[in-house]
Amino acid sequence: MTFLRVMAFSIAVLLCFTLFAAILPQVQSDPPSEEEGPVGALDMAGLVAYGEKLFSGKGTCTLCHNDLGRAPDLLKLDLAKTFADRLADAGYAGKAKAETGAKAVEVYLRESLLDPSAYVVSGFGKKGTNDKVSPMPKADAAPIELTEVQVAALIAFLQSKAGMEPSVAVPSSADTVSETASTTSEDSEEEDGPATTAVAALEKFSCAACHDIEGSAAELGPKLNGIADRLSREKIIESIVKPNAEIAEGYEADMMPQDFGEQMRVSELDLIVDYLSKMKN
Repeated sequence: MTFLRVMAFSIAVLLCFTLFAAILPQVQSDPPSEEEGPVGALDMAGLVAYGEKLFSGKGTCTLCHNDLGRAPDLLKLDLAKTFADRLADAGYAGKAKAETGAKAVEVYLRESLLDPSAYVVSGFGKKGTNDKVSPMPKADAAPIELTEVQVAALIAFLQSKAGMEPSVAVPSSADTVSETASTTSEDSEEEDGPATTAVAALEKFSCAACHDIEGSAAELGPKLNGIADRLSREKIIESIVKPNAEIAEGYEADMMPQDFGEQMRVSELDLIVDYLSKMKN
């Protein structure tokens, strides 16, 4: 009888460990792929291709511009018609009014990236602002910090997707070399392996693009400042690995990527959770 009890207890312990291990994110052998920056002179086709990588990579565009309804789904819209409608909107009074054709679209897109509150598409403004303030962060400021070449690449990609001949100037070899030199040190950690600091991990997974943390003022997700006063360490882990398990009041399901458990290494998750667990008001 004693032997059977010992065996039953051992099996129960093993099952508990197995269940616990199953809910933890998997350790990846290779870091998630990062878009490579230009290393020399680009032609227009190269600039468009670079912009496409940025759209789903460093630009973090797909975090909001998707089929979840938080921003227009730019990959599924008829962009030629969409751009024409935006520029013809009586509520638009931006700089693109002074231009025509593809140049007007270029100016409109640049304005949307660098000054997103200049014109907010109806229904996509911050709550309570009557569509006067955009929730989108400025693309050339923290946390995204796109360079001039990267902004041009995104514009070229979206113009090309709309069936237009991109009107942006192709960057010179000097521009791309300068950009590569300035970003090499920032990208080296990604190329070498996982993020080794909490700040690097938060930047790698673009947390500040949606959450207000360390002054980012983003409002797409719940504020992370003071999260240690609201959630235990276990709940913080769950909110990252299984974001739909418990939805914060005022927010909707599926707004946060569901695959961070697959993207993050355990070491990166620990760095982020340790950091957030100390963030009290």
